[in-house]
Amino acid sequence: METRVAMLGIIVEDPESVEKLNAILHEVREYVIGRMGIPYRQRNISIISVVMDAPETVISAVSGKLGMLPGVSSKTTYSKIA
Repeated sequence: METRVAMLGIIVEDPESVEKLNAILHEVREYVIGRMGIPYRQRNISIISVVMDAPETVISAVSGKLGMLPGVSSKTTYSKIA
C-alpha cells in the first residue's frame, strides 16, 4: 500500500480532550515517525506536531477525528514525495 509522509499540526484548547486525542494517536502508532508537544502555559493551550508515514486515507481519518474533538484544531501538510 502506498504511503505519504505528512505532518499534523494540532492545537489543544480544551484539556478535557487530551485523553481522547492520545487514544486516537495510539490507534495509529505504527505509522507515527515522531511527535513533539509544547505546553504554552501563558495561553493555556498545547501545541502538538505529529509526523506520520501512512496511507493517505489513514492520515485524513486521523486529522478528521482529531478536529472533531471539542477544543482541538488539526491541520495536515503532506510531503510532495509520494
